[in-house]
Amino acid sequence: MKRRAFLQAAGATVPAALMERLALGQVATKGSGADVTALHGEAHVVGDGQDRFGENHPLGFTTILFRMGAKESNGSIFAIEHKNLGKGGPPEHIHLYQDEWFYVLEGTVRFRVDGKETVVGPGESVLGPKRVPHCFAGTGETPARMLITFTPAGVMEDFFREVAVPNGPKMEGNTALFAKYEMRYVGPGIAG
Repeated sequence: MKRRAFLQAAGATVPAALMERLALGQVATKGSGADVTALHGEAHVVGDGQDRFGENHPLGFTTILFRMGAKESNGSIFAIEHKNLGKGGPPEHIHLYQDEWFYVLEGTVRFRVDGKETVVGPGESVLGPKRVPHCFAGTGETPARMLITFTPAGVMEDFFREVAVPNGPKMEGNTALFAKYEMRYVGPGIAG
């Protein structure tokens, strides 16, 4: 039985969106002992400590690595890694259209989400939902390492390409910069 015919026969139990992705061959498949997802072409392996595009993105309090570019997921996700997240972080802000998910790999990071603060350690995660004020700061004696995803990707890759360069624009108090990238500046971040 061909895949499309099988999927149509199973249509009553398979959600329509998943059925379409299956029909297009856009779901994870097992092969050679590893899971491979073929959404938009070939799989891209990004090594530990590497930037997807081989670039350098300094922010002063950290260096970020682009782990997945927005175009690679057709705009559904943009992922970065904070490497050597020292004391300090971005100002408090609101994303108008993106949820921002944080996953701490090493060290400790203090978060403020909707006015509530918490310290998060390795293996723990935090969600900064769209339209909810949030910020974070590295707080430990040793630098932290953290993954962040933005979904949908929106213009976040463009934002970091503008600010994460030597002598890039400062984020603190820069309401116009945040507005340009579909965010709102709320106020100072957490002191590191």
